Amino acid sequence: MIDTQLSRRAFLRSASAAAKNSIIVLGLPAILVSCERSKQAILNNEEFSVLTEEEAQELHAVAARIIPTDETPGATEAGVIYFIDNVLNDKREAEHETLRIGLREIQIAAAQKFNVSYFHELEPEQQDQLLTEFENTEFFGTIRFLTIAGMFSLPEYGGNRDKVGYELIGFEDRHAWQPPYGFYDADYAQRGE
Repeated sequence: MIDTQLSRRAFLRSASAAAKNSIIVLGLPAILVSCERSKQAILNNEEFSVLTEEEAQELHAVAARIIPTDETPGATEAGVIYFIDNVLNDKREAEHETLRIGLREIQIAAAQKFNVSYFHELEPEQQDQLLTEFENTEFFGTIRFLTIAGMFSLPEYGGNRDKVGYELIGFEDRHAWQPPYGFYDADYAQRGE
């Protein structure tokens, strides 16, 4: 668990920065719909809606490097790849094609630098090296945004499976909150307001 406290405003600022260079920017309704579809796909052990198995495997590997599994769960445990598949299934053929092109470029770079055909075949350090080279592209910006959105979405809608995203940021998911709501409201509570 993370010891440092992050204010609500700081979290929202950092979350909005996640959309930098992304060709897909989702509002809350789109995220909720994608989460609901993701939840059903995971529960039913369904095939991917628009991603091929190869694309899913490669994008899954990219998402797993953006939010890796270490002493805490990452994108893999949160089921982010299902969230990405469902976002792309929402009439986003042009964006899907941009991601396909980005994947091909990463695969070409993997073949040239490391003599492997697929990104997911690389060691984590090699994957990080390649992703650093693609960091300022629309491809990476989009996958980063979708990974973060899938990681921290509402669990009841299919993102953030088993609340691993909430656990990662130290958010307590309660049905109802009593004041003070967080450290940012502590001065309010001390004044007795």
